[in-house]
Amino acid sequence: MSFIIFAAIILVIAFLVLLYNRLIAQIETVRNNQKQIDIQLDRRFKVFESLINVVKKYMDYEKTTLKDVVALRNQAQQAKASGDETTRIAAENQISGIASHLNVVFEQYPDLKANQNCLQLQEEIVSTENKLAYAKQSYNDSIEFYNANKKSFPSALIVSVFPSRLDINFPYWQLSEQKVVEQESYTVKL
Repeated sequence: MSFIIFAAIILVIAFLVLLYNRLIAQIETVRNNQKQIDIQLDRRFKVFESLINVVKKYMDYEKTTLKDVVALRNQAQQAKASGDETTRIAAENQISGIASHLNVVFEQYPDLKANQNCLQLQEEIVSTENKLAYAKQSYNDSIEFYNANKKSFPSALIVSVFPSRLDINFPYWQLSEQKVVEQESYTVKL
């Protein structure tokens, strides 16, 4: 009889250890997905720098754009270093806004539109923005999966025992309220 009780206790402990390890693995998945966003953000900044160097001989606009991108990038890096994810997300989203407006500016410069390096870099920006959007979605999905698991029974018990290690609230990457309203009110003009 004591062997059965001992075996049951061992099974319960093993089960709790497995739950704990699963939650830790999910936290690490979220952190890895966050690092993937960082890689795409760094790639985007480097492509911006290259594009602006190509564009310099064509227009003055790039000076303001470069200053804005560098200022926002510095703001994002400082926020990252201080652990302020909300400020970081806001700065990176502003850089995305700059990227979306570059094509409109390029339309004003026929020589620039024909420049092969410039065209390649424009494609790189679009590609990077797409990869960044995918990385953000992956990050948000991993947060959602982790949050659902940490709130479910019996994982919630483990989280309540180890809150400093397991009860982490990650900020979501999301559109600003203004952007949501803008997209919801969008109509196709014929």
